[in-house]
Amino acid sequence: MDEYTEQIRSSGRRLTRQRKLVLEILEASQEHLDADMIYDRARARDPNIGLATIYRSLGLLKEMGLVQEHRLGENHGHFETTQSTPHHHFTCLKCGRVVEFEAPQVMDAARTLCKSEGLQVTEVHLHLSGYCASCREDGFACE
Repeated sequence: MDEYTEQIRSSGRRLTRQRKLVLEILEASQEHLDADMIYDRARARDPNIGLATIYRSLGLLKEMGLVQEHRLGENHGHFETTQSTPHHHFTCLKCGRVVEFEAPQVMDAARTLCKSEGLQVTEVHLHLSGYCASCREDGFACE
């Protein structure tokens, strides 16, 4: 939490108790939470917090690069604190399970594209959808 506190304060903003609560909830979670899930967990700790406060906090934390939003195959965002190493996501279309994985080749491809086309890439997202081992149809396997 000290790292987040320093980043927020160095930007000239305050680490309000609501922002701190959102960060603590995301840090403690082993899953990707949507705003409603964060709100439910926050209300358990602070019954006076509002959903609008959750959205404002997420927006600010996202803008500062402390939180990332992922779509994960749904129409709404799921959030996690920004990780130190790039990772990507696979979502099962049947059960909704999310698997995080690293793929250094994706970053290599982004660097190659930047060099060849003179681009500046600010974000890289790779999201795969399909069926996990428990849900996949018989006879299909990755080759």
